[in-house]
Amino acid sequence: MEKVPLSIAIITKNEGGNILSCLQSISFAQQIVIVDSGSTDKTLEIAADFGCEIYSEEWQGFGPQKQLAIDKCSLPWILVIDADERIPPETAVIIKKIVTDPDVRQAGFSFPRKNYFQGRWIKHAGWWPDRIVRLFRKGVGKMSLALVHESVEVQGEIGYLDVVIEHYTESRLSKIIRKIDRYSTLGAETAFKEGKSSTTGGAFLRAFFTFIQDYFFRLGILDGMPGLTLAVTDSVNKFFKYAKLSELNKMKPT
Repeated sequence: MEKVPLSIAIITKNEGGNILSCLQSISFAQQIVIVDSGSTDKTLEIAADFGCEIYSEEWQGFGPQKQLAIDKCSLPWILVIDADERIPPETAVIIKKIVTDPDVRQAGFSFPRKNYFQGRWIKHAGWWPDRIVRLFRKGVGKMSLALVHESVEVQGEIGYLDVVIEHYTESRLSKIIRKIDRYSTLGAETAFKEGKSSTTGGAFLRAFFTFIQDYFFRLGILDGMPGLTLAVTDSVNKFFKYAKLSELNKMKPT
């Protein structure tokens, strides 16, 4: 396969079940950078066999960690992708055209993201089209500093593509519970640093209205049982984020 002048930036930790399919979908890129934060499974073995550039860095939060990967990219165009995401063949064709066309004027491009959960494409509750900026010229794009829910920030014109990035989000409930604990902690710490406050009662109300919004107002009910599960987990995550923020507020020196 002819490779194009594109760098891929990926962060990993124990992504052995995802990384091979991800790498196979981006095999057209000349450079694939992996920044790992302590994998103990076969993630790094798979990445090394695939010819990736591998770096080890202590965990700094999603935004800063992805920026470390971006900083190690050397080619004119950069694509940021997660290990549980895939670039379908039709999307790969468009990306290859963009990075090899000298007449392209945009600084970056956004994609609709097609999210799958428990085997189902989730089309409601804000999960579609879930547009994200991921492709950009080197030197004009960077990650936000958010510890969680980070995004790519680009200086210049953004082009809007119709081809998708596929996202196979974690579907196992045992891992989702651990993810909620991690994300809610990061969210609470970020809110605390921003001077926000909460109470346990306020956390409950936020969780309740999050469920009502996701499942009824934003039509998550139309996504079947996966939609119900997502509405519940989103509300649980919201509760623990603001309940943990309440804890931090109480621990703050007066």
